[in-house]
Amino acid sequence: MKLQLRQVSVTIGGTPILHDVDLDVAPGDFVGLLGPNGSGKSTLLRTVYRSMRPSGGTVLLGGDDVWSLSARAAARRTAAVLQNSPTPAGLTVREVAALGRTPHKGMFDRETGEDHDIVADALERTGMLGHADRIYGSLSGGERQRVLLARALAQQPQLLVLDEPTNHLDIRARFELLELVHTLGVTTLAVLHDLDLAVRSCHRLVVLDGGRIVASGPVLEALTPDVLSAVFGVKAVTERHDDGVVRVTYGARPLAKAG
Repeated sequence: MKLQLRQVSVTIGGTPILHDVDLDVAPGDFVGLLGPNGSGKSTLLRTVYRSMRPSGGTVLLGGDDVWSLSARAAARRTAAVLQNSPTPAGLTVREVAALGRTPHKGMFDRETGEDHDIVADALERTGMLGHADRIYGSLSGGERQRVLLARALAQQPQLLVLDEPTNHLDIRARFELLELVHTLGVTTLAVLHDLDLAVRSCHRLVVLDGGRIVASGPVLEALTPDVLSAVFGVKAVTERHDDGVVRVTYGARPLAKAG
């Protein structure tokens, strides 16, 4: 399902955070949101999953204004995996994943066989079905992120929103998680801090600075040496190597950020 942001602005406490942002995410694309701290990445994400109403502009999903939908209808379309997502540590892995079925059920509805199959499939796709009876709080950080992703998949979303999903994970878990997301085929918008992971994992990149989009497009077009210097203050190039993998190669010294 296509995601579109049209002239989206956000002001908090009289301070402008986002300025007239236009963004398109095509069905099935994995788009990474990059930018320095305070650039507006997480704020933009919050407008998409209805945590923060824009002060101006429109967020469209499948052509519908997400803020015209009920909270339940919106949750059927969009699933979010957030930093420090509050999850009862005493639940089993399967019970946590089953929370993803909540938007599809009434208050007093019991779990059906279909719900059970959907949750089992989500756990299998994230490699956690064999841990279904383990207590969530006993898992490693990477395993917990996989369970939260399974919960999101159990929602059967048409858009997946990720806010720094690799934060606090070791390097192997980071690569494994983003490789998993890449193979899901679900339209995905993700805030990422690690530039090297972003260029390896995403179809397209959007770079924010000062609440504005300053670069957008395929990886090699969006993350140019000029953008890396002006926005991130580093001397670096993004290039595709002989093995087909895109990497960021950094220079010897960081640059003083312009401005």
